[in-house]
Amino acid sequence: MRRTFLSQAGLADAGLQPLCPDASFRRYFRLTPSGGQWLLMDAPPDYEDVDAFARIAKHLATLGLRSPQIGKVDNINGFALVEDFGNDTFTALLDASEDEQPLYCYAIDVLTTLHQQARATDLTLPAYDLDAFMDEALLMVDWYAPLLTNARLADTDRQRYQQIWKAIFEALPPPVTSLVLRDFHADNLMRVPGKSPEGQIGLLDFQDARIGPVAYDVVSLLEDARRDLNPELVNAMRRRYLKVVSFEDTENFNAWYRVLGVQRHCKVAGIFSRLALRDDKPAYLRHLPRVINLLQQHLGDPLLMPLSQWLDEIIPQRHTFEPIGEIQALQDQLGITPPRIT
Repeated sequence: MRRTFLSQAGLADAGLQPLCPDASFRRYFRLTPSGGQWLLMDAPPDYEDVDAFARIAKHLATLGLRSPQIGKVDNINGFALVEDFGNDTFTALLDASEDEQPLYCYAIDVLTTLHQQARATDLTLPAYDLDAFMDEALLMVDWYAPLLTNARLADTDRQRYQQIWKAIFEALPPPVTSLVLRDFHADNLMRVPGKSPEGQIGLLDFQDARIGPVAYDVVSLLEDARRDLNPELVNAMRRRYLKVVSFEDTENFNAWYRVLGVQRHCKVAGIFSRLALRDDKPAYLRHLPRVINLLQQHLGDPLLMPLSQWLDEIIPQRHTFEPIGEIQALQDQLGITPPRIT
């Protein structure tokens, strides 16, 4: 089907150079040599939504942000031609010893540019609300807990976890909201040519965007599950962001930042465990110690103490993971059949 799609796009002779896979079911191919500026996105429609990616990319461009241009799209079979931003992800640049301060300043400026625009929410997207937060937080108990305990969590413990989270979110003030990209971190940010600071940051992986609390993407950037950041840099970037908001919004932001930090780390611990258990991607387990450490840094907040106590009681502390053999045994024990994408 890929070749049929490329032929219909006038690229029948283009070669396909596979790029490194990400955590999703999407796959990307660089078109060579005749593909010019395009990547081929192959997104199985049973798991991914090409139309959402294209729609949100176009909306971000109207806000002055640098999303990829979109060429031909086949929503039925899950193919799209997406602008090739090159290889300069933040991750690659930082691994090559690029100065992190300017990169993170530009990334924060992208968020302040986005969050200051009323038009940012001028598209139809689901709300990032309590139900969504709860579904994500449950990934910890449904996938991370079994990874550590070799068993599904008891229903009573799972229900108590939900009650704790519900009480936490109900205690927060109504959030300041905007468009939330949800995976705004070093792997999904690229340096590209541009006239303004925010125009020099290419955005990737935003097809799951929602309308929700502005603090979420700041947490995603500064409490990166895959990369250690200098605490001084984190504090400086938070101050840079807060320079553009009112005092009332600063208090609101700080309250939501702490809670969403913990919620996101619970979610990511679950996702990385699911990637190992369900999707045969055990390499993500190496990030779990960092994720749990980031989570624990927030648990001294009085609002989060009930969650801290639940975690101490129910989920044992473990900071190393031996994949492959153990994962295969767990798949059998938990009745997990990894999906097969062709």
